[in-house]
Amino acid sequence: MKSKKLLLGLGTALLATVLLVGCGPNTQKKETKTDGKTKITFWAAPNPTQLKYWEEMAVEFEKDNPEITVEVSQMKESPSSEATIQSAIASNTTPTLSENINRSFAAQLAANEAILPLEKMSGFSDVVSTRKMDTSIKGWEFSDGSQYVLPVYSNPILFAWRTDILKEAGVPEVPKTYSELIAAGEKVSETKKDVALWAKKDLADPTAWMRWFDFFPLYNAASSGASFVEDNKYVANDKAVEEVFSLINTLGEKKLLRTGEATEPFENGDSFMTDLGPWTFPNWAEKYPDMKFGETYTVTAPVVPDSMASEENISTYADAKGIVMYAQATEDEQAAAMKFLEFVYGDEKNDLKWLEVTSLIPARDDATENDTFKEYFESNPQMKVFAEYVPFAVPAMDNDKYNDIQQAFGEKAWVPSVRGEKGSKEATKDAKKAIEGVLQ
Repeated sequence: MKSKKLLLGLGTALLATVLLVGCGPNTQKKETKTDGKTKITFWAAPNPTQLKYWEEMAVEFEKDNPEITVEVSQMKESPSSEATIQSAIASNTTPTLSENINRSFAAQLAANEAILPLEKMSGFSDVVSTRKMDTSIKGWEFSDGSQYVLPVYSNPILFAWRTDILKEAGVPEVPKTYSELIAAGEKVSETKKDVALWAKKDLADPTAWMRWFDFFPLYNAASSGASFVEDNKYVANDKAVEEVFSLINTLGEKKLLRTGEATEPFENGDSFMTDLGPWTFPNWAEKYPDMKFGETYTVTAPVVPDSMASEENISTYADAKGIVMYAQATEDEQAAAMKFLEFVYGDEKNDLKWLEVTSLIPARDDATENDTFKEYFESNPQMKVFAEYVPFAVPAMDNDKYNDIQQAFGEKAWVPSVRGEKGSKEATKDAKKAIEGVLQ
């Protein structure tokens, strides 16, 4: 789910404290067993539906594993869940496991040896194969070759289209390429001057996390999922970066973007395209019952450069998070924790329950082909589109400076491009310069 609170100086300060107090495994001895049972602790995301799910999983697991106790609690969200975790690391009060970790934050934790490489754990490879996530997990491998995160959900960021508005304007097909997008925007503006192509205040906000929902879906689509930063080096596909900037420049010049205040412009018909995650649909069902998939809107992959018009399996950004195991866990706790994960992900019905309870897409490759999910997707066809793109959705970069990287990118390149202050070539050049400056 969208992370709207990211750490700035707090993360660096807290992790520096971790280094001082020691963050290797078992830096302080703690009691592993109580009444002959091994106790593990699990922090669920600050989301009531996710807490409910993990509490139910713990109860079911303990029925078959009476020698292990799983204590589930919800992590604090104030000032942020990341800050809560880092404080726990510094004070040696981490849980055994926690969810709600994206790849970028995991890179920060791994750089300070606060979490364990899961591929070295007995049972991890079985979880990956049993859950049918061999393809999607490849994108989670870190630069050092390790897997620090077991993905729980992967929400591809797709584009939603008001097909009713497009058809009224004489646009029969949803755009797939940049030129088709521009043509559709011009066509709509001829008859509906008050309707923007993309209305979103965040487009002109340099805050780091916002790039996950505008630039990165477009970049991943244009570059076929190419890395942006790898091994602490800027390795972006410059052609794809420039093509995205060129598109944004053109949309701005033609006044097809709107970056002022707006109240749910897509839902209210003030724009005909928006970036979208699957967590949106429960809200639409409650507030906008007239929004009907296949009637008033549809969902597709991000648009691509014209040269990619025939491409299939378009890549996009994955708003994805998973589970990590903390280095302070004892060997008994580590073994018990893996047993718990094998239980949860050893039965696909548990992923179905996750989908039904949270409206977040399970990070597995086979959901749309697996009969367990068939009835759910027949009732929720818009969710099936998201599940289809899980194998092609790219998680956040694995660099502990991710926040600074994305902030610099927004300030020096993206926002000036949106505002028409920099052309595509200049923005591409300045993006590289700004990011390489952060990485030094």
